[in-house]
Amino acid sequence: MTTVSSDEILKILPSLFDIDFNGSMTLFRKLDKFLIFDEGFIYYANPDSLQLKYSYKKHSEYNIDSVFNLDSNLKKFIFSKNGKILDDSAKLINALNLSQFNQKSFLVAKISIKSTVFGIIVLAKYEADFYKKADLEALEAGSAILSYVLKDIELSNVFKLQLKALKDGIIEKNKAYKTIKEQNEKILEADKIKNEFLANVSHELRTPLNSILGFSDILSAQLYGNLNSKQEEYINDIKVSATHLLGMINEILDMSKLEANAMKIVKSAFWISRAVDEVSNIILPLAQKKNIKLVKDMPADFEVFADYQKIQQILYNLISNAIKYSPENNEVEISVSADEEKFRISVHDNGIGIDKKYHGKIFAKFVQLDSAYTKKESSTGLGLTITKELVELHGGKISVVSKINNGSTFIVEIPF
Repeated sequence: MTTVSSDEILKILPSLFDIDFNGSMTLFRKLDKFLIFDEGFIYYANPDSLQLKYSYKKHSEYNIDSVFNLDSNLKKFIFSKNGKILDDSAKLINALNLSQFNQKSFLVAKISIKSTVFGIIVLAKYEADFYKKADLEALEAGSAILSYVLKDIELSNVFKLQLKALKDGIIEKNKAYKTIKEQNEKILEADKIKNEFLANVSHELRTPLNSILGFSDILSAQLYGNLNSKQEEYINDIKVSATHLLGMINEILDMSKLEANAMKIVKSAFWISRAVDEVSNIILPLAQKKNIKLVKDMPADFEVFADYQKIQQILYNLISNAIKYSPENNEVEISVSADEEKFRISVHDNGIGIDKKYHGKIFAKFVQLDSAYTKKESSTGLGLTITKELVELHGGKISVVSKINNGSTFIVEIPF
């Protein structure tokens, strides 16, 4: 009973996106181009009812926002079945009080996004046995497009209703899981966009910071004139602060790469003492500012096969954390050892320590322990998360031994 061919329907369907919802008639006039009907209705689904939102050629008895209660069988039909061709004796038609106005034939299609049904569209004809399978297929094609148009209008309300529907057990478990999976995919896509944004911003911020550090080094070297003691102090403060800020930016950038699976391991052979010495020299200004002595414990040097930059980053993160959470005039011990299967790096401090109940949580993203001391220290809360990821990329593991007010020891083990 469609008024146009299948090819013509395909040409008309995209125009359904161009709907002005200042007047509900526009929607039905679009459908009228390829389907015959005397009356049309759009209902939104509540957990226990249907609510009339739009109607075409309505009787005075049909009030927009009228609510029609559903029993359990009809709820199951609304949330879990495909479209139908119905007559005036159908339970759904009676529940909607449509048959009393002499309509005889009805098309019912779902309004849904993927597996989430949030309403139905009903077209009615006064003649009996009017609609055929081809009419239903045409309406379902149209409703698939209309679903996305309607979603943009009342998206927040729709998902609140669907959440209640999930809680009330209206949707079967397997379909609920599928809905949640699709929602999670949307969240992951949004998270990907966020990570890309952070990566771009981090790149833009690193350029001026590198310039600040470079010019600070030149001033410290006094290549263009001598500095008095106060100027030297201020230049050193600039270097320390810029180094700290650059570290935070690098952490954000590294985390975005790790979450995007873009972090690669490039292994090479190198002596472990080289990595320890270079990191110690880089981090020395942070230690000197708090008068903290870096103590190295390396009974014997040995060669490892790993990603040199990543091992340096692991060392930097652990040593800078130890300095950050240690009291002034103290020391941080860096120990390196090996056996036949793996090498071990441990960093010990005499700082505030970590309660045992937090030992598993400190490696999670953005976790910062709440204490009067830690509030003095700025941090992204990503350092240990990144360190753990880098260790695991090498096939290793990281652990912590710590007690409150008794210091902490972070232990990294990486297989040869």
